[in-house]
Amino acid sequence: MAKSGKKIPGTLAKRAKQIQVLLMDVDGTLTDGSVTLVSQTDGGALEIKTFDAHDGQGLTLAVSAGLRTGVITGRSSAALRRRCKELDVEFVYEKQGHKIAAYEDVLRKTGVQESEVAYLGDDLPDLMIMRRVGLAVAVNNATPEVKRAAHYKTKAPGGKGAARELVELILRAKGIWEEMIDKARA
Repeated sequence: MAKSGKKIPGTLAKRAKQIQVLLMDVDGTLTDGSVTLVSQTDGGALEIKTFDAHDGQGLTLAVSAGLRTGVITGRSSAALRRRCKELDVEFVYEKQGHKIAAYEDVLRKTGVQESEVAYLGDDLPDLMIMRRVGLAVAVNNATPEVKRAAHYKTKAPGGKGAARELVELILRAKGIWEEMIDKARA
């Protein structure tokens, strides 16, 4: 919907226009959900995460447009921390078995209303936050429960441009997508 340039339906546009903070899960949203572990000779394992460049560009545009961004994930990952630093992601919460405390911390730190928060999720741990935010978004390959809780379902699956699609939706609803194109940077 957002990528095609078609008009965004009224209720969705109203929700998206208000967004000031964009929060996301990681595994299954910013990645395709795969957890790749490579055995090491010392008996340890090296974890590999793959991030989509289009999602990265979208998050960079979001920050350029003045949105505050963050991730809330149940896992801990040096690769995630590096990617978040590259993309100027402001809020990084790892090892969050129950994500609601991190969400409420973001609300306190930003001072925004829940109606001004978007959340991108894919699985059951995301539901508590999705039920509270102004714009709850499910990736295309999310669980049925998450899809039912969402105000919008991306056409892209997790890790394959879903975050970019959400950013574009928000910036189009705000009427600033076209001007943000000229601010894109590598």
